[in-house]
Amino acid sequence: MQRNYKPLGNYIREVNVRNTDLKVELLLGVSIKKVFMPSIANIVGTDMRSYKILERNQFAYGPVTSRNGDKISIALLDDYDEAIISQAYTAFEIIDTNELNPEYLMMWFRRPEFDRYARFMSHGSAREVFGWDELCNTMLPIPSPEKQREIVAEYNTIKNRIALNNQLIQKLEETAQAIFNSYLVDNEEIESHRLGDLIEIKGGFSYNSEDLGRGKTYLLGMGCVSFLDRYVEGGMRLYSDRVPEQHLVHPKDIIIATRQQSENLPILGCPAMIPPHLSGKKLVIASNLYRVINKSKLSNELIFQILKSKNYQENIKLHTKGTTVGMITKDAIEDYIFEAPSISFLCSIQENIDKFAENIFLRRTENEKLTGLKDLLLSKLTIIET
Repeated sequence: MQRNYKPLGNYIREVNVRNTDLKVELLLGVSIKKVFMPSIANIVGTDMRSYKILERNQFAYGPVTSRNGDKISIALLDDYDEAIISQAYTAFEIIDTNELNPEYLMMWFRRPEFDRYARFMSHGSAREVFGWDELCNTMLPIPSPEKQREIVAEYNTIKNRIALNNQLIQKLEETAQAIFNSYLVDNEEIESHRLGDLIEIKGGFSYNSEDLGRGKTYLLGMGCVSFLDRYVEGGMRLYSDRVPEQHLVHPKDIIIATRQQSENLPILGCPAMIPPHLSGKKLVIASNLYRVINKSKLSNELIFQILKSKNYQENIKLHTKGTTVGMITKDAIEDYIFEAPSISFLCSIQENIDKFAENIFLRRTENEKLTGLKDLLLSKLTIIET
């Protein structure tokens, strides 16, 4: 072990301040993406006085690791001055931030190696726990405060660029949809179109779970819809290469979520376009997604705008089947009737829409490269010098 490795317990202490006077109302939870998020827990009738108060630059983590797969739920509170968290979380702070930078420590927690270490050190029978003692015994390099600030600044430069690109992507998507809608409103020659005359909906691939991790084909599941529509880290699993050609998908292909994953994530019928940075990879979608086969003269980018429209989303809601888990059938999508100018007119304007899509794809590709740089920086934390 390198000489600059120190036990984390030398630098942190547990905090346990309760919300006894109910002065803090913002309730947050910790996600496996290592960020705080608004809690979705049902707190009706709950005594919030027993909840823990967390202040800016303090940490919280879930010590029970057996429910999170290979990820440890841990995060740094840096977006709010204070919040409350469940008693189930362990809260802690850095004793002296002049010795250990909170953002530097959070970078260490984001490393996949930390997740693997925490899972390996977890113990218990009914449930596995990565306790306070195990966290304090974690060894990590502690360079000089100046070096820590330098590393954090480099990391934040990359992270902020990704965030800026995501903001621009969202703006470009909104602008493209607004321009598309303006053509529908301003054009006097409006016709009724059946979506199934333009596209065909195909089912995804019914994969065998035993073949997961046994090849170089990337399997995209329900959780990838947001990943494809707007950049989110992760979401693909390796699968056997024995996949029929007709089930493969490619960059700029459109896929649609067949089910509502949960009440808090209503992505039923939501379309996503496979981004260009996945080119060169063999891709297949799971059976909980539909593939859109474009059989018209329109570009995929323009078809995508139709599927992003408010009227299409309202149609999805009207034709959702099921009670516990909402589902949308292929027929319901293909039978959607929408009002728009003639196909020849739509062909004449699609170049403008395509330009927005190309700009979006370029920024997503840049984000993919930036994410690689960010991951590389995290991996280098083990070899930094004091």
